[in-house]
Amino acid sequence: MDRRETASPTNGPAASAQRGGRGRGWLLDGLSEQSARHPGPHATLPAEHKGHKWWRVMCLTGVDYFSTLGYQPGIAALAAGLLSPLATVVLIALTLLGALPVYRRVAKESPHGEGSIHMLERLLPWWSGKIFVLVLLGFAATDFMITITLSAADGAAHVAENPFAPSWLDGEHTLITLVLIAALGAVFLKGFKEAIGVAVVLVATYLTLNVVVLATAAVEILTEPVQITDWTHAMTAAHSSPLAMIGVALLVFPKLALGMSGFETGVAVMPQVKGDATDTHRHPDGRIRDTRKLLTTAAVIMSCFLLLSSLATTILIPQQEFESGGKANGRALAFLAHQHLGEAFGTVYDVSTISILWFAGASALAGLLNLVPRYLPRYGMAPEWTRAVRPLVLVFMAIAVFITLWFNASVDDQSGAYATGVLVLMLSAAFACTAAARHAGQRKAVYGFGAITAVLAYTLVDNVVERPDGIRIAALFILAIMLFSFASRIHRAFELRALDVTFDATAQRLIDAAASQGPLQIIAHEPRAGSKLDDPPAKRAAVEYRAKEHSQRDETHIPYGRPVLFLEVYVQDSSEFRTDLVVHGDESHGARRLRVAGPVVGNTIAAVLLELRDRTEEIPHAYFNWTEGHPVSHLLRFLVFGDGEVAPVTREVLRRVERDPERRPRIHVG
Repeated sequence: MDRRETASPTNGPAASAQRGGRGRGWLLDGLSEQSARHPGPHATLPAEHKGHKWWRVMCLTGVDYFSTLGYQPGIAALAAGLLSPLATVVLIALTLLGALPVYRRVAKESPHGEGSIHMLERLLPWWSGKIFVLVLLGFAATDFMITITLSAADGAAHVAENPFAPSWLDGEHTLITLVLIAALGAVFLKGFKEAIGVAVVLVATYLTLNVVVLATAAVEILTEPVQITDWTHAMTAAHSSPLAMIGVALLVFPKLALGMSGFETGVAVMPQVKGDATDTHRHPDGRIRDTRKLLTTAAVIMSCFLLLSSLATTILIPQQEFESGGKANGRALAFLAHQHLGEAFGTVYDVSTISILWFAGASALAGLLNLVPRYLPRYGMAPEWTRAVRPLVLVFMAIAVFITLWFNASVDDQSGAYATGVLVLMLSAAFACTAAARHAGQRKAVYGFGAITAVLAYTLVDNVVERPDGIRIAALFILAIMLFSFASRIHRAFELRALDVTFDATAQRLIDAAASQGPLQIIAHEPRAGSKLDDPPAKRAAVEYRAKEHSQRDETHIPYGRPVLFLEVYVQDSSEFRTDLVVHGDESHGARRLRVAGPVVGNTIAAVLLELRDRTEEIPHAYFNWTEGHPVSHLLRFLVFGDGEVAPVTREVLRRVERDPERRPRIHVG
């Protein structure tokens, strides 16, 4: 019987939403769907969905990736000054020779949109793996949340600096940013659909306008080559030799790391890629191939735009205009559009930039709405309502408002936190690819990905040292996720936690034989320390089982003459929260045993007892012994190791799941 279906009609969150009224029902709409299908652009697709051409999906991830042109040239100019184009070349090299190969490998290793976090989740066992994932989720939250707030802040800068903007918007940069964030949240609360069609239009329009701006800038520079001469003379005056310039560029390029954002969303949208008709869930070769095309094409296009925009803005815009309060701060290409193509074209460019920046926030929010339900509810580290879109939207929007007010809607101040999140995710992806190559025995790939990992590690450390705000806000996200997750895990500790309970043929035979003589009599028996589910019975098992049976019959008054079944739970990974249970039966040394592997003893026994009740249509009786030890230590063992004092836990789980005492399996303790 599938607990996913049977628990929800009367006790599940869907029923709770119905009892809570229309408003609560609207807020928790879609909560009963366990597949985390969201209306955002990164949603898990229904089986009948055919997907989209890779270039259309590239536009979807491109609203995040390409939109950085709105602020990247200005940030590069602030970080590297006149050496901005040279530092951009280093960044492009790292993009094409580092990030791109890494995420092409990620696309192969996790073709269903799980990303590098899923690859790393498999490397570490037990609680260490869960904690590691929570840390990475903290950095991912930093990346996506700052994408929302930084993009909105830059969009607000384009609004405020437009000459046709109403005068009452002067000095209201933070207010405009908050309005854009609120509008983003309103769209997701209503339902975010047809995202790819909108993304294609926005990306095509935005890139076309940028081509016009950069072409005009190129004509301006080539018709007055003295500007190139002035730029080169200024560089050589400031630096002693070309070698020194290269050295400075290598040192400052980590500050330009924003230009590599978008790769993580590139693999997150993989389920949207159509692939081949012959693709299967296990072998989606066409999807992997086309996603690699997507990543490569986007990286090449962006590299060209980054280099050309850096050259144009560095040569044509005075350095003081990039400073805070300058007209090119956060909007360098828009500054060129207004200056060289007129206010009308500049306004069209502003509208296009604001739209794609705002939509980049939508892409990031959709990524969060798919990332959080993929991990936290599965770990028991978030309430079930986090599977619903709208409550999460409200939570994320509240966080976005806090971040905006904290940074006073400054693009420059948020860039450090953004770069930190981007670089940590890239570093984790590179490390995951190194581990995957090592596991596959690919020595050359190990060296290659290892070198990329080292470069990204240096880039991250340099960024953190130079701009510690990034690691501070990431630490706050990690701390919040940790506290929230473990509080939720404790709060949900007494849930049933079994998705499905099935019995093998031997177990069914033993159960049916015992049930033919009345209600089942189940003795909870603790397996030997260190034993496994498939271990053969020990030589002294017959003596132990006979002693246990006589002890329980004497202490808990099991009727003599009635058959008993021993139930043994083997804890394999206590960090797991929910799992399918398969009960194995055997009969050896005179004992009839039901054996099952589960993440925690008491909850597993409760699930098996409920399934036995439903199968036999009679209330089973379960018999336990008290365990010696301090109650607090038992509680900690239950939370961490899955055992502890089993009888009270089993009874409490049954009490919460089955509200009718008459239908609740009986618990006896001696």
